[in-house]
Amino acid sequence: MANTIHVDIVSAEGQIFAGEASMVFVPASQGEIGIAPRHAPLLTTLKPGEVRVRVEGQEELSFYVGGGALEVQPHLVSVLADTAARARDLDEAAALAAKQRAEEAVRDRKDKVEIAEAQAELARAVAQLRAIERLRKKH
Repeated sequence: MANTIHVDIVSAEGQIFAGEASMVFVPASQGEIGIAPRHAPLLTTLKPGEVRVRVEGQEELSFYVGGGALEVQPHLVSVLADTAARARDLDEAAALAAKQRAEEAVRDRKDKVEIAEAQAELARAVAQLRAIERLRKKH
């Protein structure tokens, strides 16, 4: 299987995905990264967003991560997510409610730490909504 790379996506709740892929796309802290088999070793942080996994002979798989860390070895990609879910399992109504609460919190907070926490929550909610929208466009 020289043309694939093993992918593990895990969170505190457990393993979300394990399998071989021809390509993986992740929301790294400095922008989206595409990872192919035999990629150079890499360690970076992830921002909230969508992880896409291309599996030969299947439709591209989508997962939501709420941030975390990424480790890449030539034959292994490890996504260690703060939170993770299959994109199809995301609840749009809950994500919209979380986005609205976070926007209100950003407006109402005075303390810098509280503002930063509210902004992080807003980023997670927006990333979930983007993942839902991408999934909707595929179908």
